[in-house]
Amino acid sequence: MRPVPEYDAKSWLLKALRETGHAMEALLWNVDDDVSLHRQPSADEWSCAELVAHMSAMERRFLDRLERIVRLDDPRITAFDADSIGPCEPLSVYEAIDDLTELRSRTVHLLWSLDDGDWRRKGVHPYLGPLTILQVAREMNEHDLAHLWQLRRLCDQMSAASV
Repeated sequence: MRPVPEYDAKSWLLKALRETGHAMEALLWNVDDDVSLHRQPSADEWSCAELVAHMSAMERRFLDRLERIVRLDDPRITAFDADSIGPCEPLSVYEAIDDLTELRSRTVHLLWSLDDGDWRRKGVHPYLGPLTILQVAREMNEHDLAHLWQLRRLCDQMSAASV
């Protein structure tokens, strides 16, 4: 019997973060028309296009946070409310997914370049206190999973409606 490999948080997070953009893009390519991508399921829910634009806007904030922690010793990092951050500018869903993919590539490249000690570097959040790069990467992954589920649900609703 083969031994089970040890859990490596850094490798697992890098893989998960790298795959998010591809998973979102695959879901969007299965939607037949552009109008559906901009349709809000209800007044208080984002459309697919708004959701992807939100992810792109959030990626900018997360990347800025990571870069500050890497460059500076115990920097103050900005607090932001993820739920209130919508699209920064009106983009087509395809421009937004390209933007997210490019930003996420930069994020993963930055994280990949760090050694184990760097993953323990900290920034100081005004409400949460010290946050390590590992904690920020976990937060990013949790945010990804929540919105990937949301996007999958929206795409499934569109597929069911078109049948």
